[in-house]
Amino acid sequence: MHQKNERMALNFMLPDYIVWKKEAATWDKDNGNDKDGSITVRNEYPQHPVPRVPLTVGFNSCEVEELMAQRYASIARSIANDIIIPDPTPQWVRATFIDKYAQLEPILQKDSVQCFLLLFEDCAGKGMSWNLTITAQTLTFMVSFNAVQCAKVILEGKAPELNGMHANPNCINSYGYFPLHEAAERFSVDMIKLLLRHGASANVRTVGNDVIEGLLPLHVAVENTCLHKYLEDNLSPNQSDLDFIYKLIHLLSLPEMKIFLDTTRLLAEKTNNLLEEVWKYIEDGKLIQSAVLLFAAQEQIRGGSSSNVKGSSKKDGFEIISKCIMRLSFALRWGKGSNGMAPELLEEKRTRIDCAWMLVDVISHAGEPLSAYIQAHSEVPRMEVMKHVSSILKEYGFLPTEVMDTLKLRPYDCKVSDEESCSKDANIMETAILHAAVEKVPGGKWVLQRACFPKVRLVTEYRMMLAYVNGRVNLDCNNLSDLD
Repeated sequence: MHQKNERMALNFMLPDYIVWKKEAATWDKDNGNDKDGSITVRNEYPQHPVPRVPLTVGFNSCEVEELMAQRYASIARSIANDIIIPDPTPQWVRATFIDKYAQLEPILQKDSVQCFLLLFEDCAGKGMSWNLTITAQTLTFMVSFNAVQCAKVILEGKAPELNGMHANPNCINSYGYFPLHEAAERFSVDMIKLLLRHGASANVRTVGNDVIEGLLPLHVAVENTCLHKYLEDNLSPNQSDLDFIYKLIHLLSLPEMKIFLDTTRLLAEKTNNLLEEVWKYIEDGKLIQSAVLLFAAQEQIRGGSSSNVKGSSKKDGFEIISKCIMRLSFALRWGKGSNGMAPELLEEKRTRIDCAWMLVDVISHAGEPLSAYIQAHSEVPRMEVMKHVSSILKEYGFLPTEVMDTLKLRPYDCKVSDEESCSKDANIMETAILHAAVEKVPGGKWVLQRACFPKVRLVTEYRMMLAYVNGRVNLDCNNLSDLD
């Protein structure tokens, strides 16, 4: 409530807000930022036509059954990937799926298409399909295990064992989020690309009491990136100065952070009203979230083309954001829109807005060469990365302090004591991380990433397993009542 009131108290004066909305809307239009206009939104599955088979002399029951199956398969293939809220799958279907969890888990861990199709055919799709569609619950579980090949099979729906059915990537699950939210939480670039390729919308939001409502997949990627241990250990939420900005840029440039920036970038490319999402973070004083989104999505914010290209008709979103920050900064200094806010809160807001202004300035000028370096040097030792990042910043007129000796770069399961310096063990730890990164085991990459995150995260963490446990309890209780 406090944050909401603060935001209301610090909104632009009305004319400035109108100017901002017009500029942002024009930028979205000019840069092709209307990506889901043709996707229908439904609150239930559409009614399918009843297949009819003309009965003629000579037809036997087997032929009729085969013809009916062909008609049903044809209907299943024609079902569009509309956005569907809420999940229309009946509770009894979801309960049946929970019974198959123990069989599905090892299959999805190995991402074995053959084993999945055998299981699906053996149980005639019960619990995994309903109303001629593979359920959202089934697809979400596959995404949670990063089973890309299995997910690909049910999204395509071409395997004979599926009888023409496919999964709809735009159907919300019973937990209140979409498959793309799960993929964003897992930072699975391959899964996100797969879902987008099959029509998943990046503009769907979480719904319901079981999740934080109103989150886009982009929000999940950004917010979870901010929970990375490197950022939590080295950045104080109360810090807001130029050294904070430089340290933040150096941390985001580390090779270990590339997968998180790549995930955010991929989702930002498909997210409508991107400038508004950036501005919400800036206006709320969320500097780390602002940096992650600005740094990852800078090409999109620039208008999809280099700012150095002359004659480009695309507007640079950084210019629009800078103007908005300038207006808000002046308004705060003149005391407009404060609505009697306490002086210390007003001063904190001013400081954070000024820091955001510096952040935008650094990324707008040095962001492109920094991004190019990161993309081309994903396996370079940290010390070399730090030196090169500092060199790029200095080349563009910024004077960063040396930060490597003060950084704490340890995952949660690191055995190094707090008394030992990070720089002392930098080479040992870095070698261990690089070795882990190339380990050829199922899910190895995800295990490595999770080592730098807290146990409980933003939206979907342990939600699926919790549902499984609750489902088992409910089923056991039902069985007891049946015995009575």
